[in-house]
Amino acid sequence: MGQAYRRILLKLSGEALMGDLGYGIDPTIVQNIAQEVAEVKAGGTEVAIVVGGGNIFRGVKASAAGMDRATADYIGMIATVMNAMTLQDALEQAGVPTRVQTAIAMQEVAEPYIRRRAMRHLEKGRIVVFGAGSGNPFFTTDTTAALRAAEIDADVIFKATKVDGVYDSDPAKNPDAKRFESLTYNHVLANDLRVMDSTAIALCKENDIPIVVFDLFERGNISRAVAGETVGTIVGGSCAVS
Repeated sequence: MGQAYRRILLKLSGEALMGDLGYGIDPTIVQNIAQEVAEVKAGGTEVAIVVGGGNIFRGVKASAAGMDRATADYIGMIATVMNAMTLQDALEQAGVPTRVQTAIAMQEVAEPYIRRRAMRHLEKGRIVVFGAGSGNPFFTTDTTAALRAAEIDADVIFKATKVDGVYDSDPAKNPDAKRFESLTYNHVLANDLRVMDSTAIALCKENDIPIVVFDLFERGNISRAVAGETVGTIVGGSCAVS
């Protein structure tokens, strides 16, 4: 299977890593993701990953329960590092050299985020997992994904989710919900389609970075998406593959 992209950024939610557990990390899910990513890497595509932390701690939810929002967000950032280190271990067990870089310094367990170093790792065939979000409270890991994709000159963002694309309404609640094959950034923003938060969408629009939203749990979808097959929904961008 050929590769349609030179360098990609894969956005994984923390919730995706917990599978059906309800909390924490499902080792089988992580191993499956690592194996698919290793296959993509073996095909010649450079891979960077941004991982969330919602399977362990959600800053917004804690803030709603009375915790200071900035404090809650910092705790959430630390949760993403736990996920990043878990993913690193699984990737290296799958035979792929991997580096974790964090936006909050914790040099005993990970490198600090340095853009040029991250790009050098990618060029040398290593996968880079970005943890701790952007290092700033009030910003989501979706926004971090858009920011890092722009910084490392990624061709595309692959947002791996629990659904097979973007719908006009919640498919879990509406059996007649319509799935879109392609969307513009403006349509997503105007209709509040929740592909990513509005800051992330605006960043992608400004830097012409397409977003592909697809179902993480269908085996082979990551490879198919990287090969340029129609998987899920593509938002904006001029490098969409027909």
